[in-house]
Amino acid sequence: MEKHTVSLQNNPIPNNLIRKADLLPDPASRLDSMEMKEKPLGDSSIPFRNLESPTSKKESIEQLINKLNVAENLRYQRTVEDTYCNVYSYDYCYFSKVYLPTVWWTDESLEKIMMGQEVEAVFEQTVDRIYSSAIHDWFLEWGASFGWKRMFTADEIQNKVNTEGGIGIICAKRKEKGLSGHIVPVVPETNLHKAYRENGIVIYPLQSQAGKINYNYFSEVRKDWWNDELYSSYVFYYHE
Repeated sequence: MEKHTVSLQNNPIPNNLIRKADLLPDPASRLDSMEMKEKPLGDSSIPFRNLESPTSKKESIEQLINKLNVAENLRYQRTVEDTYCNVYSYDYCYFSKVYLPTVWWTDESLEKIMMGQEVEAVFEQTVDRIYSSAIHDWFLEWGASFGWKRMFTADEIQNKVNTEGGIGIICAKRKEKGLSGHIVPVVPETNLHKAYRENGIVIYPLQSQAGKINYNYFSEVRKDWWNDELYSSYVFYYHE
């Protein structure tokens, strides 16, 4: 399943040339449907993050989590073949006004972009789905170009999310090539939902996920899942 590559090893694209691989929202992309997961949700009732202040950011993120309701909405429910951590993380970032790819440029498209050509994002032609193990590599290759900053501890990323109302991500790469990794938003703490701390230090941040089991909020229940032996590497990233 992890067939997607994210860069050209020998000919890196200058940061000023790379751009988002965005598809347009589609009315057929809905919370109550399993279809069109590669496109942004075409639902005007879903709130975007309010960027006016840290408080408005955190309040609107809480509203967004409640509206997406990953625990119950059909869009994110696992099937026999798949789980949808990448779809949920994309939706969470999209409505938080932060770029995370759910599709990414094909190698052929990247070559054209590198030469300064204009390339339109066309699904399964110039762009294709990108899954969590490849998103791990995308962060390392392209994340900084889109405003992502790497962090290194659960305490650091939780404190930034809590203080600034920004967007945190944990992304892990699967050891076995071709199998899905995992990607999870780190979210602001609320009156009801908290990270897990020891001696005042965050050990397990507050997260929200689609996966084998979907949680609107969790911290202790999955502990430090990113250190599981299934994964070869993980990254923490933050975006204002």
